[in-house]
Amino acid sequence: MDISALIDEVIAREGGYSNHPADLGGPTRFGITQAVARANGYAGDMKVMPRTVAETIYRRVYWERPGYAFVAEMAPRLAAELLDTAVNMGPGTATGFLQRALNAFNRNQQDYPDLKVDRRIGARTLAALRAFLALRGKKGGEAVLLKAVDILQGERYLSLAELRPANEAFLYGWFANRIG
Repeated sequence: MDISALIDEVIAREGGYSNHPADLGGPTRFGITQAVARANGYAGDMKVMPRTVAETIYRRVYWERPGYAFVAEMAPRLAAELLDTAVNMGPGTATGFLQRALNAFNRNQQDYPDLKVDRRIGARTLAALRAFLALRGKKGGEAVLLKAVDILQGERYLSLAELRPANEAFLYGWFANRIG
């Protein structure tokens, strides 16, 4: 799995500078909010934040720290989806979607124990993923988990728009560019 290529795809989807009045994230460049940029050491004007800063943040905050590189060893398409979901909703949310799906597919703990949905990739989450893929097949199992993560993501988008009508400005784009 080429993380640089995945980051290029995310940046292409996210685009350049944005400061949409309905976006609670405020000034954003390459999909990196000002708050995330500041938390990762960038203090300059968001309008001119270098792409290399965004690439570094994506690699560290949205790939390495949440453990998606470990997921990629077993399920590369799933890891790519988790990265994209993490960029848009946060790594904890993306990882929580995976943990919830794995729990729902374990046939009442017959296949592997339930996970605590702690929103972190750890040894138990990786073991559950490994067991799920061994039972359901790497290709078929990964496809089903991708669908489950997409469904949970879509439901979250709808909820965000229902709870805050200003988010409806983004709803079509979220579904068009982020689901499936």
